[in-house]
Amino acid sequence: MLPLLTPLESDSGGGIAVLLPALPELLAGIVLFGIIWFVAAKKVVPMFEATYAERTAEIAGGIEKAEAAQKEAAAALASYTEQLSGARAEAGHIREEAKAQAAAIAAEIRQQAQADSERMLASAKAAIEAERIAAMHQLRSEIGGLATELAGRIVGESLESEERAQRTVDRFIAELESQPEVSA
Repeated sequence: MLPLLTPLESDSGGGIAVLLPALPELLAGIVLFGIIWFVAAKKVVPMFEATYAERTAEIAGGIEKAEAAQKEAAAALASYTEQLSGARAEAGHIREEAKAQAAAIAAEIRQQAQADSERMLASAKAAIEAERIAAMHQLRSEIGGLATELAGRIVGESLESEERAQRTVDRFIAELESQPEVSA
């Protein structure tokens, strides 16, 4: 076995002993370090680099996805804003169209009311005219009867004959109608 301590100076003079490995241990340590370094360089480091590359790619992909999603969201917002302005314009158009339709309907209702009032006025005028004519016929017959009776009293002869009475009444009414009307 090799001594672990190698004296730099003799022990007799109270020198310090330094811990130095023996040459075979030093060589074995260097060879083992080289083997570990080679294995780490060929196996462990590529695994770390692959993991690092994967994470970097995932992060970059995530950033790209986030940017794409942000662009897509901005495009969707622009599209929604455009649709909203289109909907507002369409609503305004519909509102104006409804106002125009309401005005047209109001005009149509006014025309119908005017036509109805004119029709009712014409109907009332016709009814009044019919009543006037009926009243005139009734008055003629009453006046005729009264005139016949009066004429009979004045003349002193009986005008009982229907034909004679009718002629007398007609003549009397004709004379009345031919006279100018007197203003009240």
